[in-house]
Amino acid sequence: MKHGKRYNAAVEKIESGKAYDVQEAFSKIEEIATAKFDETIEAHIKLGVDPRQADQQVRGTVVLPNGTGKSVRVLVIAKGDKADIAQKAGADIVGAEEIIAKIQNENYLDFDVVITSPDMMGQLGRVARILGPRGLMPSPKSGTITQDIAKAIADTKAGKVEYRVDKTSIVHCIIGKKSFGADKLKENFDTLIDAIVKAKPAAAKGTYLRSVYVTPAMGPGVKVNVRS
Repeated sequence: MKHGKRYNAAVEKIESGKAYDVQEAFSKIEEIATAKFDETIEAHIKLGVDPRQADQQVRGTVVLPNGTGKSVRVLVIAKGDKADIAQKAGADIVGAEEIIAKIQNENYLDFDVVITSPDMMGQLGRVARILGPRGLMPSPKSGTITQDIAKAIADTKAGKVEYRVDKTSIVHCIIGKKSFGADKLKENFDTLIDAIVKAKPAAAKGTYLRSVYVTPAMGPGVKVNVRS
């Protein structure tokens, strides 16, 4: 795969094979993220787990202290008092059967996160085939099926992210924007890593954090020295 001059110039600034200390890694990110827009910064964490095994799944949520830098549109599926609470808590869209029908019939997907109360899950199942493949289907593990609608909205707006190991044993997660600066990016990164370490399955053997990289949207990855 061919890369442009900006990408290749960034590669030259990274010492091949070196695992940078966390603070140094984010200083390097500031140096190589040279796109004309505010680049999203991501962490990619290779774990020593076998995701094919049910007892080695790694999944959860964490609120990043400095948010993600992204504006999140929240849809709440709820009725009655819970719908009123959602409106007051700052949900962007609130509805019940009519929103479910709109998703089903019009492929309506103008939202980033779906939060619902448990009593609505029977009806929401009608659009699971639409929401599921896009990672939008609510679940207890992600905190998006809940009785405490207000807290779920507040956490989501504050920068809650979901981490989940994929079939290649890697967790991919947004940790902010270049404009955050090295210190705030490091804070978010440390919070994410702490959460993933705490989520280590008992069945996982050997080295848990196999490799960790941070990368700007338009640049190469920087390897980070993190001990599990």
